[in-house]
Amino acid sequence: MIETQIKQIVRDVNDFPKPGIVFKDITPILKDAALCNEIVAALAAQLSEVKIDVIAGIESRGFLFGMSLANHMGVPFVPMRKAGKLPYKTVQHSYDLEYGSATLEIHEDAFLPGQHVLIHDDLLATGGTVVAASHLIEKLDAVVAGYSFIIALDFLNGRARLDEFSSNTYALASYI
Repeated sequence: MIETQIKQIVRDVNDFPKPGIVFKDITPILKDAALCNEIVAALAAQLSEVKIDVIAGIESRGFLFGMSLANHMGVPFVPMRKAGKLPYKTVQHSYDLEYGSATLEIHEDAFLPGQHVLIHDDLLATGGTVVAASHLIEKLDAVVAGYSFIIALDFLNGRARLDEFSSNTYALASYI
């Protein structure tokens, strides 16, 4: 089962990025090409009934599987980045994280009005970054089609914050 494989290979890093946080490090997954392919196929299977025109990946780990998933599904990929990293005109949304604050931005021409955008990131924690991404999609008059994650830390209740935008939230491995 894909969830078991993910949980066996993901590494816990204590006190990162600050004391008290147990960081779920997905980088060991990247050393296993077969598992990476299985993850992309499993994500695509979960999303098979969701209308998706574009996949938006959140910097930086959301790029890793977001681009592969977009290619697998035959749809465009759009990066969502930290402030100051995109070269063209952008729209921004600032938000609070469990360990600080940040600003997320996207090119102003990333989507066409009405397009259905799937947001992908490696991990769902409290949902702050993903809510900011959702606001950016709405600012560009697109529709949040749903969310996909490798891991969801369900004990932090991030899924509940996403229901305002879409009820289509999928994760391959959940920690309760």
